[in-house]
Amino acid sequence: MAETVKAGTGGERYVPYAERSGNESIVYFTRDLSPEGIARIYERVNGNISDKVAIKLHTGEPKGPNIIPAAWVKEFMAKELADATIVETNTYYEGGRYTTKQHRETLKVNGWADFTTVDITDEHGTAMLPVEGGKWFTEMSVGESLPKYDSLVVLTHFKGHTMGGFGGSNKNIGIGCADGRIGKKMIHEKNGEQWGVAEEELMEKISESTKATIDHFGKKAAYINVLRNISVSCDCEGVDAEPVVTPNIGIVASLDIVAADAAGVDLIYALGEKDRHAMAERISTRHGHRQISYMKELGMGNDRYVLIDIDNEDERISPKAAVVGVRPFPG
Repeated sequence: MAETVKAGTGGERYVPYAERSGNESIVYFTRDLSPEGIARIYERVNGNISDKVAIKLHTGEPKGPNIIPAAWVKEFMAKELADATIVETNTYYEGGRYTTKQHRETLKVNGWADFTTVDITDEHGTAMLPVEGGKWFTEMSVGESLPKYDSLVVLTHFKGHTMGGFGGSNKNIGIGCADGRIGKKMIHEKNGEQWGVAEEELMEKISESTKATIDHFGKKAAYINVLRNISVSCDCEGVDAEPVVTPNIGIVASLDIVAADAAGVDLIYALGEKDRHAMAERISTRHGHRQISYMKELGMGNDRYVLIDIDNEDERISPKAAVVGVRPFPG
């Protein structure tokens, strides 16, 4: 897909792996889209997860068709994280999760209340976390109870997003941990306009919000991206999401948030033109690639990585090989 680059920004341009520089992180990959697949890949990145554990995931608008199924999460938690707590925040937009009362009802509709109690972290207030090295923020407002957890498992449905281009671990934390009235307003509002921030500025603000949270948890965080039911729409659009036209791919996991999201994007771009077109266009037109480059600039991780295929005796593979099921790594 032909793309142009605006000087000084570049968020609309996909950067091929060969053009990247710097250190490499480890990213694990499985094609096993199931509770067992999530559990197996989690076991590769859970070494620092301990004590009071929060699981950040998108529980979805009422009857949203594309979220990670609650039944999968129930089975995964029973096997790996029986004492952990799912955490969420209320939304900035009016809808099924705008107030805590509405949010609790939506949790029931989507099956989460059947097996767990979700901590809506901004239900009783907010907390401020510092943003080190940011150009937009010096601190970010998050749900009051979030800093009370010791470890964070970021379990993300990787998909598109109307404003962000794509929603990976960065979006899940940057928007999803910011509280519904203050933090999300800080990210989205500009000159009194509720949704006045877009493109590079939005990607950078989301990333700075994420940095506040992951700096708080330090090494006690892990990132899992589930590439299934990949619509160009976010799960916040619920039943109004655009149809899924991108093939299911698999799951990636890493201790490096930049590498985890970069691998998710790379796996999309490794698809054939027809299969990747919708997502590639959505990411590019919203300047979503700036999420990756700005996180790297903030020192949050690496956009270069070694991809380990846990389905094939831990072989090192390329994203292209992962998609087409070819085992050799081309170098």
